Amino acid sequence: MLEMTREDFEELVAEALDRIPQELTRLMDNVAVFVEDEPPASDPELLGVYEGTPLTERGEWYAGVLPDRITIYRGPTLRMCATREEVVHEAEVTVVHEIAHHFGIDDARLHALGYG
Repeated sequence: MLEMTREDFEELVAEALDRIPQELTRLMDNVAVFVEDEPPASDPELLGVYEGTPLTERGEWYAGVLPDRITIYRGPTLRMCATREEVVHEAEVTVVHEIAHHFGIDDARLHALGYG
């Protein structure tokens, strides 16, 4: 398994977020991004998860709610990658994938676009 500190991995995730076009990040609303070491035991290979209400499903009722949550998992990403470059790529793909869920894009469409 590739070794990388939590701080280094968090920096890679931050850099992946910085590469998202500003036109899109300006549209993101009430969402926070976190890095955790490991996913739930029920899904040990999970790289990331989006929890919340996608922008496409929000209506007049959407007010006063906690932020949506995007979590990127360090452990599975490091276990599947052999080099730092692979980690950078996988972190970016995972970040884009989870942000796409925030915009209401489902897994089938993401797989078709190469973000599976």
